[in-house]
Order: sequence, then structure tokens, then C-alpha cells
Amino acid sequence: MSGQTRRKSVHIGGFKHVNPIPNACRIGNLVMSGVILGRDPATNAMPESLDAQCANMFAHMKATVEAAGGSTSDIIKMTVWLKDRGNRGPLNVEWLKMFPDEHSRPARHALPMDNMDGGALVQCDFTAVID
Repeated sequence: MSGQTRRKSVHIGGFKHVNPIPNACRIGNLVMSGVILGRDPATNAMPESLDAQCANMFAHMKATVEAAGGSTSDIIKMTVWLKDRGNRGPLNVEWLKMFPDEHSRPARHALPMDNMDGGALVQCDFTAVID
């Protein structure tokens, strides 16, 4: 089986990269996303608040894993970059909404990112394993 037929690009409407890359890629049962920002899917504008950016980012993550054939319960790892790593409150609000069961949450790692542009305050990527 060639790499082209084995590897499947994942695209979602309302959120796409500026560069010619997909939102995520799937090979077999493994899905890895590209960077997911908190842009408004209707206007493509970057909200000013971290709360709104986090809500949009989690919605894009959900749409991406679903477009790959899975669900948020298939996400095994999430990496988050924050402009202000000390301000995780809005991130945790959306985290608990998406992953309310403390016995079934993905791993998560938060890193600082000083060079975010376009008004971004947060971004993430994820890995999922889909049965």
C-alpha cells in the first residue's frame, strides 16, 4: 500500500491553515493534528479574549477528530501553547467541559509561546487513537 493511499488528510470547514496543509492526518488508527488556533469559524477573526479563543479552539479540535472518524474520547494527548502560561483558567474551563470524567482524560502539556502572532493567545495540537 502506498503512502498516498494509506495516509489520509483531514479537513474541516470553517477552520483551515493558511499554508497547504490539512487540519490533521490519519494513518491507520492514529490521528495527529496540526496547530489549532482559536479563530472564530464564521468570521475567521481572532477574538480578543482568551475565553473565546479557548472555546473556539476546543470546538475546532472536536470537529477535527470527528472529521477523522473519531470522537473526543479518542484523544490521548493534547499539547497547548499559551502566551501567558500562568493563565490556564479559561483553558481549564473548556477542558472540563470536553473531558468531565476525571478517570478518562487525555494527557496534556502546557508550554509558553512568546511569538504568537495575529492576536493568538493560545493554540494546541492533539493525538488521537481511533478504533
